[in-house]
Amino acid sequence: MSQALHLQSASTSLQLADLESLLHVIENTADATGIDYFRTLVEHLARVIGARHSFVAEFVQPSRVRTLAYWSDGAIVPNIEYDLAETPCREVIDGNFCFYPSGLHTHYPITEKGIESYLGCPLKTRDGRILGHLCAFDESPIADDPHRLSIFKVVAARAAAEFHRMHLEQELRDLFDEAPIAYVHEDLDSRFIRANAAARRILGITEEDVVGMVGKTLVADTPEAQQRVTEAFESVGHGTDTSGVVLEMRRKDNGKPTWIQWWSKPDSSGTYTRTMFVDITDRVLLEREQARLKAQYAYLQEELKSVHNFEEIVGASRALTKVLRQVELVAPTDATVLITGETGTGKELIARAIHSASSRASKPFIKINCAALPASLVESELFGHERGAFSGAVARRVGRFELANTGTIFLDEVGEVPLEVQVKLLRVLQEREFERVGSSQTIKTDVRVIAATNRDMQTGIQNGDFRADLFFRLNVFPVELPPLRARKEDIPLLAHFFVQKYSPRVGRRIDAIDPDAMQRLVTYSWPGNIRELENIIERALILTTGTELQIDPDMLPRDSAPLTAPVGSQAAAQSTDAPSGLDLDSIQREHIVAVLTESNWVIEGSRGAATRLGLKPGTLRHRMKKLGIARHIAHG
Repeated sequence: MSQALHLQSASTSLQLADLESLLHVIENTADATGIDYFRTLVEHLARVIGARHSFVAEFVQPSRVRTLAYWSDGAIVPNIEYDLAETPCREVIDGNFCFYPSGLHTHYPITEKGIESYLGCPLKTRDGRILGHLCAFDESPIADDPHRLSIFKVVAARAAAEFHRMHLEQELRDLFDEAPIAYVHEDLDSRFIRANAAARRILGITEEDVVGMVGKTLVADTPEAQQRVTEAFESVGHGTDTSGVVLEMRRKDNGKPTWIQWWSKPDSSGTYTRTMFVDITDRVLLEREQARLKAQYAYLQEELKSVHNFEEIVGASRALTKVLRQVELVAPTDATVLITGETGTGKELIARAIHSASSRASKPFIKINCAALPASLVESELFGHERGAFSGAVARRVGRFELANTGTIFLDEVGEVPLEVQVKLLRVLQEREFERVGSSQTIKTDVRVIAATNRDMQTGIQNGDFRADLFFRLNVFPVELPPLRARKEDIPLLAHFFVQKYSPRVGRRIDAIDPDAMQRLVTYSWPGNIRELENIIERALILTTGTELQIDPDMLPRDSAPLTAPVGSQAAAQSTDAPSGLDLDSIQREHIVAVLTESNWVIEGSRGAATRLGLKPGTLRHRMKKLGIARHIAHG
């Protein structure tokens, strides 16, 4: 009886000791996960089992394993990789609990020399899948103690659970990293914590770039993009999901623009956000190209609605033939052309002729009258602007240079371009690139430039109104148009051309032009040049009641001066009708005031001064301002 009680007490004492050993292992591994857990586990398991060596291994190939944590002779040693064949580990990997308390070499002769005992257990998932194994071994026998073996199995089960968790975590990490959609974890200050392969590819960053990178620094430095990202992060900071925001980014590797659609949701911890985005660059560029084509289409529709000076170049004079020869020579090239001449001489018509005879004939011909726009809007019209670039910029606008890409842009009245815009215009001519107003993104352009002016550019350069370097860039191939008074032999041809053009419009049938009327047309000085002739013919058609065109002498004033003949030019030299003793500005001023007085200071409309002078209303207003003409002048 006494002996039985003694054995029972010993058994109970042994079980408590084993339980303490198990708790010791659990306590020392409780706070660790992953590789740190396994390193702690093999150390304490070896001590509890009484073995000098212990490791956890995983499959590398069906018949080969690699250790994850290896304890040997009191320290963690480097991991090894080995074949399973002819080792006790082969039994374990096959799903068997394997225990050789001694004499291991008699079962596995090729086992490492001196190893006497071995204890191994497979690491299985709940569905029976084997991930690896846990083992302990020693050069001395290991006690055949069922309680310690039970501890080993309990620890192995816990190790299998951690191994399974690691595998699931790796699978999730692989799914995260290999997902076709970009995923990023970032803190509330936009510092990246993680970024998957799709995100790194879209943003042009490497794995090394990720940790600590501030995502907001990749957002384009435009008012619209900065406003959007600010609003988005304010929303996230308030704990609100942010969905479908479109952001313009700059790739870190090459600075090229890319557009993403961005969704972000705060994590439940409130310390970081889960962000997802997709690359929509192709879609944005397609939409922009569609917008450009739509704007181009709208522009061309407006052009079709407008009435140009003529549909054909009419004339056979030597002066005109010389100009046409120049057009024939320069058209096939991409050289920049500067067309000079008085107002109304047909500069736009010559520009269109150059474009039509060039290799760009099937591409856009975009014109802009630089004098008809307020100085503050010239830059926006030429180069476009971003939304929010200035007050009133409620949407992105495509500029004329962008519309004219691969085609020709005609800069009429280029002498009126403000100095601050001339710098950017010079850059386009030199570098073939520009930025929209309010944007730092450089846009490449392939545009042929044809410019026109009725100003004396040399005087403008001397007065500081026009940059000399820009003039030389524009003046690669100069074409000077003769005034109508220098090609009087073309006047009858032009008169008949305009009769045929306008007689159907006004409901007249004209068979001939009165000889006296024709004589008056030929001898008149034509200060408004071809545009004035066109207007005179149309007016005469309205007033004529028979089949022979009559032109009242009062329609052609005797004393008239050419408008804006370039000082020192051939056109000015050929003008002999201007009264002596007056400079050109004075002659222009008196003529404009006289016409304004006749039209009761009405500028626009069919009876307005602009029509009588053959000018556009905006051009006339600009010239009035330049010459200091105001209505009070006419009243003394």
